Amino acid sequence: MELSRATYGDILALTIEEERLDAAAALAFKEEMRDATASHRGRVLIDMGRVNFLDSSGLGALVAGMKMLDGGRRLELARCGPVVDKVLRLTRMDTVFILHAERPWMADGQDAA
Repeated sequence: MELSRATYGDILALTIEEERLDAAAALAFKEEMRDATASHRGRVLIDMGRVNFLDSSGLGALVAGMKMLDGGRRLELARCGPVVDKVLRLTRMDTVFILHAERPWMADGQDAA
């Protein structure tokens, strides 16, 4: 599981560089999330733009990733494609995660730090 990282102000932006977040990738995703968010106290956003398949294991990995965040922070997901969006809405996870159509920092004109 390749997860790239960038920081934009208080936002830790993680990009899933894979097309699938499924059972085969779930464990590696959780490990990468733990490593990436261990010392970050601000917002955490995952760019899902490349993901075109999400199964229950992948969804569970996203939930586990959010539970790693302290202080009751909610995980933010950006650029979910139609398949991912449908899974999130059917499972009502669209009420659990904060969803963005685009990357929020792009509207602010912020560059990576």
